[in-house]
Amino acid sequence: MSRAARARRFLLYGMNIRPAHARDLEFCLALDESFETEYVWQMETARVDGGVQLAFRTTRLPRAMRVAGLGARDTILDHFEAGECFVVAEEGSRLVGFADATADLDQRLGWLHYLIVSNDARRRGAGAQLLRETLAWAREKKLRAVVTALSTKNYPASNFLQKRGFTFCGFNDRYYHNRDIAIYFACNLR
Repeated sequence: MSRAARARRFLLYGMNIRPAHARDLEFCLALDESFETEYVWQMETARVDGGVQLAFRTTRLPRAMRVAGLGARDTILDHFEAGECFVVAEEGSRLVGFADATADLDQRLGWLHYLIVSNDARRRGAGAQLLRETLAWAREKKLRAVVTALSTKNYPASNFLQKRGFTFCGFNDRYYHNRDIAIYFACNLR
């Protein structure tokens, strides 16, 4: 399905997904990426038979926790200027979210850097539509998978992605400056 056909389909649901314009960047940079969670991913390690055994499991918190965004969005302008996949969701004339992805053509991987929806527009389909458009872009580029990194605290995003075909595929315990562990999720496109 062409990008124009997808855009027409999204308009039927009251949401328009379109490529971002320079005038949209101020909104994207100011968008609050904080979230609330009642669960976190917890990593457990153990030495077993001369090796190391790792396990990730979700743990319920004693009370809901508000998590601020990581705020390291200095690459957004670079990604926009590169002209790869940078799309916004608009409801009427109001922007409600954006997705930013780039391609590693050597590895044939797409990297989903940001998928952020405003707090008042969450759980209304904007995130799913932004992700759908990002995956369609990756398929058009003939990429084999789309990968993203999340904080272990971002249980809502990991749930969202898993419901849409992403699976856990690794971690990096030195990824974030705040010492949080990054967990990777990938969606195979073949």
